[in-house]
Amino acid sequence: MPRRKRWRRVSREPTVSVFKPTGIPARNLQEVRITVDEFEALRLADYEGMNQREASEIMAVSQPTFHRILSSAREKVAKGLVEGCVLRIEGGRYVLSDGSGVIVCQDCGHEMNPRHSTISTCPSCHSPQIE
Repeated sequence: MPRRKRWRRVSREPTVSVFKPTGIPARNLQEVRITVDEFEALRLADYEGMNQREASEIMAVSQPTFHRILSSAREKVAKGLVEGCVLRIEGGRYVLSDGSGVIVCQDCGHEMNPRHSTISTCPSCHSPQIE
């Protein structure tokens, strides 16, 4: 049985969450979903120009995990551009790096108030959260 995914740190949620080709109604297009942590990986590596080691430290994941997140995001964006799909950014297991907001455990629904890396497991079901 694979391990559960840990929470990834992101600096902010995207200001625009849907991109689509002009002139075609979204209901007529296939949709590609990109998670918020995949968006953050794209932002750090391709927009900010960070190397994978630096970016992985910011997101609180290992460098190989960051590479997998980034590869998945690039593949999805490429598919969306080539095939003319709607790109929607939403979901994923993430926490804002400033610790704002509430984390909802994906396993049991328990709500937690994040304080950067102080939460390592859900107090209700003990599933892993962030490193």
